[in-house]
Amino acid sequence: MALSDLLYPDNPKRRQELIHLHQELLDCMSTNFRATNELAGVLNEHLGCTITHIQMREHSTVKENCDIIIQAMSEIQRQVQKIDSDMKEKLEPVLYQKLYDIKEPELEKIAIAHKVFSIVLGEATSTAGMVAIKLLGSNLITLTVSKLVSLLAQIGASVLGGISITILGLGIEMILHAILGAVERNQLLAAVRSYEKHLAEFKAASEKYQRAIWEVTSLVRQQVQ
Repeated sequence: MALSDLLYPDNPKRRQELIHLHQELLDCMSTNFRATNELAGVLNEHLGCTITHIQMREHSTVKENCDIIIQAMSEIQRQVQKIDSDMKEKLEPVLYQKLYDIKEPELEKIAIAHKVFSIVLGEATSTAGMVAIKLLGSNLITLTVSKLVSLLAQIGASVLGGISITILGLGIEMILHAILGAVERNQLLAAVRSYEKHLAEFKAASEKYQRAIWEVTSLVRQQVQ
């Protein structure tokens, strides 16, 4: 019996579905890499951060690429926390509370934040306060990053975490052989179903993450124009 028939005796289309799942994951990861680099660029340019840009490694495994983006996202979280700490340290308590008061005018918050960054950096861009307030005033990026980090860790630890992302260029049988090396045959179908669930959650969280980043970067673009 052919390997593919052994794995999917009742549904030959599952072979193509498996390939499609791989491609969906990689496309989603690639978009997240780009979005993360875009946010890192804004933080580096306007808020004095030094976040290293990341790149997918074509000859590495899914897990290794998950770890790369997890590290970058964790660094973004640390930088946002540092921004908050700088604000808290440099401002009087009343002014610090104003930054998080939804009733306070946005322009006043931006002016307060800009003043702090002018002190911290010596000189701040005109959009520094705006970016800082967007990051601090909405916890969307923090929440989406936390969710994505959790999902990436799950995917990395799953059956497909050990598969090289370049395996998509190989034939179906080669892909199935590689996956069989990761789990026992009688566990494979359950693992793939679990992976489908992880992918659905990952795609939804990725869309929220990318939208949150777009909100920040679009502010910068509008300011430049």
